[in-house]
Amino acid sequence: QSCLSRQQLLAAIRQMQQLLKGQETRFSEGLRAVRSRLSTIHASLAKAAPEPPAASCPALQAPADGRKFGTKYLVDHEVHFACDPGFQLLGSSTRMCQANGSWTGQEPHCAEISECSSSPCQNGGTCLEGLDHFRCLCPAPWTGSSCQYQAQTAPPAWSVTDDPAFSRQPRCAQIAQSQQCSCDPGFHMSGTASNGICQDLNECEVYQREGGPRLCAHACINIPGSFRCSCPAGYVLLGDGKSCEDIDECSLSQDNCTSGSTCINTGGGFQCVTPQCPPAAGNVSYVKTSPFQCERNPCPMESRSCHQAPKTISFHYLPLPSKLQTPAPLFRMATAAAPGRPGPDSLRFGIAGGNNRGHFVVQRSDRHTGELILVQSLQGPRIIHVDVDMSEYLDRVFQAKHLSKITIFVSAYEF
Repeated sequence: QSCLSRQQLLAAIRQMQQLLKGQETRFSEGLRAVRSRLSTIHASLAKAAPEPPAASCPALQAPADGRKFGTKYLVDHEVHFACDPGFQLLGSSTRMCQANGSWTGQEPHCAEISECSSSPCQNGGTCLEGLDHFRCLCPAPWTGSSCQYQAQTAPPAWSVTDDPAFSRQPRCAQIAQSQQCSCDPGFHMSGTASNGICQDLNECEVYQREGGPRLCAHACINIPGSFRCSCPAGYVLLGDGKSCEDIDECSLSQDNCTSGSTCINTGGGFQCVTPQCPPAAGNVSYVKTSPFQCERNPCPMESRSCHQAPKTISFHYLPLPSKLQTPAPLFRMATAAAPGRPGPDSLRFGIAGGNNRGHFVVQRSDRHTGELILVQSLQGPRIIHVDVDMSEYLDRVFQAKHLSKITIFVSAYEF
């Protein structure tokens, strides 16, 4: 009997093993079916979902025979291009990184030009090949794009009123029994009819006295029978004979800035600037990443004062005419998110320093931009400094501060 029960037990175990094997097979098939279904759903969802917006654009190279300015390829950042002297830029001089990860504009190329072959410079000027156009170096006293204007800064000797050219004999004719006399345009009769003289009319004084239209943007010079306008040094008289235009000494290579400094054109002149990063203080130190930008070196984790210091310091230079109408927007600050990191959800702008803060306000122009606005007119000549900072916050937690140091060169003149 024990032998029989042993065989029955073995048979039962084998039956159980077969049953388990069948269950295992069915379970594996079920898992495979579920896995396959999940893969199908994932693929269809991934296909339908829009691609997340790119946070940056592919790197750009400087064109052959040219240069590239800008090293950041984040959304809303710009890269600028310029060609070497003797070459003309074809394509886009500025390209901006778009939210879809592509650049605006066309790829720039530098093509060789020869504008000087036609000898465009007058009055002994030397022709230089420039960025997509020629430039003339003019000998004194000539100015203008082609050395076509004579710089007139003082009244010529013949405008002195005791010069005999300022008075002349009238033209007289005998009509019937009386003598009729008249003067040329720009002269008026002075004295009696019998011994009258034609005296020059000083248009500069007459129009100034009678509050008439302004004859000249700058200085009016009386000449026999008429007048002429002159401009201050650093300006050229335009074709209308009354308006003055600033001469851009920087682009005409008429500056004397050394190789370590940058020429900034101002009204009537130029300034050579060499922006410097602030010296290291405690845990805060800066490195110059471009001629007009400093970036803070990494902070020690525990240094709160270092994290509160500006992350970037940029330098900006603005030429302004005197007595500019207000309010006038002068400068904009904006933010952009780094790749893979959420951008700030809140910005705060403020005036951090300078020598004439009362003339300015800072206001937000949109969610990511603030503007520096001139609210009180400035009379030149003077140099104004104003510092604007932008603090970034995420979920009300301070992230970083950026400082813009702005120098404003106010001209002595209103043009």
